Amino acid sequence: MKDVEQLATHVLALHQPGSSQTPLVSGVLGASNDVQAVAIWLNEFNGATQRNYRKEAERFLMWLQWRGLNGLKQVTRLDIADYQAFLAAPPASWLGHRYKRTDARWRPFNKPLSEASQRQAMIVLNAMFSYLVAGQYLPANPIALVRGKRRGARRHEQLIERYLEVDTWQLVWQQVQSMPGQTKRARDQAERCRFLFSLLYLLAPRVSEVANQSMNSFRLYKGRWWWFVTGKGGKQARVPVSQEMLAALKRYRLYLGLSELPPIDDDSPLLRSVTGRNGVTANMVYRIVKGVFAEVAALQSDTYIRQQLQRASTHWLRHTSITHADEAGVSLKHLSKAARHEKLETTAIYQHAEDQQWHDDWSRLRIIKSGPEGG
Repeated sequence: MKDVEQLATHVLALHQPGSSQTPLVSGVLGASNDVQAVAIWLNEFNGATQRNYRKEAERFLMWLQWRGLNGLKQVTRLDIADYQAFLAAPPASWLGHRYKRTDARWRPFNKPLSEASQRQAMIVLNAMFSYLVAGQYLPANPIALVRGKRRGARRHEQLIERYLEVDTWQLVWQQVQSMPGQTKRARDQAERCRFLFSLLYLLAPRVSEVANQSMNSFRLYKGRWWWFVTGKGGKQARVPVSQEMLAALKRYRLYLGLSELPPIDDDSPLLRSVTGRNGVTANMVYRIVKGVFAEVAALQSDTYIRQQLQRASTHWLRHTSITHADEAGVSLKHLSKAARHEKLETTAIYQHAEDQQWHDDWSRLRIIKSGPEGG
């Protein structure tokens, strides 16, 4: 069997979308090998979604070679079962600390995947296989057989768990508000961070949407302010801007030396580098958020909160926003429109309030009753 370094080199082209090795074609796929076919699929996405999908696809292609299987066209239902078992317990040679993808010490995993991560990996691979079947590159999708066994089951069985409780979110916000500003650079970073966290919590954007928007994405429409966003799949949408969000925008713009509110022709970057001129990448947004979470986690004595913050990422704030909006009483219809979900069922998995009420009601059942009747 090839070692991990050889396997990784073989599929490195996945990290170079748009190169001559990954042609984009109209209609059915024009790929001559698995790496090209998967790269074409990956070019349908961008930002964090593309990075996550690429990671899962690369792991699977490496595993195929490691097992000596002859490419995607030969994958069977039994191979999929073997891969699921592999994700739960990859060999030690596949595990390592986090390094850059081009570093020789890089490994596909830093630890075996949890059940939730295993499910996510199979969801991504199912989407990949379905795309390649639709593009007539593959004859069939073996993962469809796995899903077929669950026909009739609810599509979203699990409630979203990757969110911060209200008290934990308050700890994060307090940290953001108290960021030091002894130097000009520190003040620049603190003001940018304050605006970013306001944006992520009050508008529930995806990280790619934050990095790619301009100042005039905030617009006055029918007497009220809205955030006009180009979201997943290039879809246009608008999200209501609350007075709190509007105040955060004004504060950030005034700090940058701009007018309180953006004119319609202000197409400058919404979120700026510390110099205040250039925009920031999705990766920078991710690193800023992870840095704050790490700072808050280091201050916590509660193990659960500390571990939750260590795991949390930028997308957790989108989940947190939607979940807290539900708990605040926002209707499912408006919650779905703000989250920009195509189906109400997708938004419903964020609804935890009913479970909490159910839990409180059920807690009335007690072995030993209190009061006069209980003795």
